[in-house]
Amino acid sequence: MSVNKSDESALPLIGVYEISKILGATLDLNKALHEVLNILSAYLNMRHGAVLLNDENGKANLVAVTGMSLQMARSGGIKYPFTAAEKVISTGIPMVAANAADEPLLSEYIAANVALEGEDVSFFCVPIKTTEKAFGALSVERVWDGSPQYTFEHDLRFLTMVATLIGQTAALHRKIANDRSTLMADTTRLQKQMADVGPSLPIQGLEDVVGNSEAMTRVFAQVQQAASTKATILLRGESGTGKELVARAVHILSPRAQKPFIKVNCAALSESVLESELFGHEKGSFTGAVADRKGRFELAHTGTLFLDEIGEISSNFQAKLLRVLQEGEFERVGGTKTVKVDVRLVAATNRDLEKAVSEGSFRSDLYFRLNVVPIFLPPLRERQGDIPLLAMYFLKQFNTENGRKLTFSHNALEALQRCYFPGNVRELENCVYRTATMTRGQVIDQMDLSCNRDTCLSSSLWSKEAQPVVNQRSNPVPVPTGPLVPPQSHSHPHPVAPSVADAPAAQSEAGMPAELGDDASERDRLVQAMEKCGWVQAKAARLLGLTPRQIGYALKKHNIEVRQL
Repeated sequence: MSVNKSDESALPLIGVYEISKILGATLDLNKALHEVLNILSAYLNMRHGAVLLNDENGKANLVAVTGMSLQMARSGGIKYPFTAAEKVISTGIPMVAANAADEPLLSEYIAANVALEGEDVSFFCVPIKTTEKAFGALSVERVWDGSPQYTFEHDLRFLTMVATLIGQTAALHRKIANDRSTLMADTTRLQKQMADVGPSLPIQGLEDVVGNSEAMTRVFAQVQQAASTKATILLRGESGTGKELVARAVHILSPRAQKPFIKVNCAALSESVLESELFGHEKGSFTGAVADRKGRFELAHTGTLFLDEIGEISSNFQAKLLRVLQEGEFERVGGTKTVKVDVRLVAATNRDLEKAVSEGSFRSDLYFRLNVVPIFLPPLRERQGDIPLLAMYFLKQFNTENGRKLTFSHNALEALQRCYFPGNVRELENCVYRTATMTRGQVIDQMDLSCNRDTCLSSSLWSKEAQPVVNQRSNPVPVPTGPLVPPQSHSHPHPVAPSVADAPAAQSEAGMPAELGDDASERDRLVQAMEKCGWVQAKAARLLGLTPRQIGYALKKHNIEVRQL
């Protein structure tokens, strides 16, 4: 490519554009730098060009050249002026020699280059840097006609812009390489630790959150990713899935780990008491306020505040909480002085906040303020592979607290893994402690479990919740009233799923498809009801005359995967 004298004013813009395209088009830095030098050669009538970058020891190395052999330049065969380039790198000041042969640092290099015989060349060398400290250099030799009218400012300015682009690209590549090296080193270290201690090695900060299922692995990754930031985290999941443990893990893994971790259960306090607990109060602000008292927000300053059951707060209090989250300031109850705090908020709820927002019981602006980083904790029925690990973890705790040495038999762990556990991890912990307390020997066997002795608490709770539904045309729907274990066997303690076929027949006025008749199979009736209701289990349950729990069991019984629309 050649550029006319009249077009020289456009040279920097065109050149920078072409070079930026090259640098951004490949991950092979050395190849990109070689192409950049070829572009410079076309624009500047250049004879030689070179790019040097410091290695991890601070030594300047040639990484790309044009017009010469890279191997010979590195080996010293063509006397490349490393001394001149290193001086530019160390000082950060460009070097310009109008006639390179007259410069002592360059004379040997010019004399050794047969290609430069009979030509007067100028030598440019500019530092490559992104900050004040340079970490490389770009050198160029171009033909000089000896004219005293020629100025070097134009070329120097252009080369400085190119060096800046090279510096930014090289710095980015180095960061990527360092991150990759760190990641590979961490992976190697973790793999070695896993080989030494087994697959149940806990992640620092997540020791009490047990599980190696795919669902929990995703949770661990999300927690580790989000913990290092200041972003508000909203923990979603059913009661008993371990939201408080995850909230504490977020705090431990965050830069605020050495600061306070304050927790509040919003559902346990009335609105007036909750306001005082969170914001504090001034002396005399109400009966019993005999002294000033700091609230939980003040106590959590520079630390983490965990608000459990956030979905239970009243509409009035939601507005007050929103202001704190937006502005980071509030007034104590009965006070006028504004208190500013720096608090990282972690909230948790088992409610359907989206539904609450649509119904108007939860403010949409507060929802968006809380729901910055949502983390969904899976119910135990979606991570049944973790049940043996959790059971052994709770048994170890029980042994430590009670000075015993109980263990599980293989059959007992298999039986636990088949259980449904509607109460999630909390229910499993209850089950393990209850069974361990009532076991006389040193080994907990399958027959020691509550479900094999008709004392399963889930069975009692479930049978009380599931009330018979009267069919408008036939008999009541049969509802299990006994233990969750089928009477014919104790080897599969799943809840007995009610039959969808026994549900009330489809009625056109109820919104069921007209073509769905009494002869349809139980599975087909269930699938068609779910499709009619947009795969919302609660709606389909009402359509079929079942409880949400019953339809959940029926879906599981027929292996029907709930679609996400």
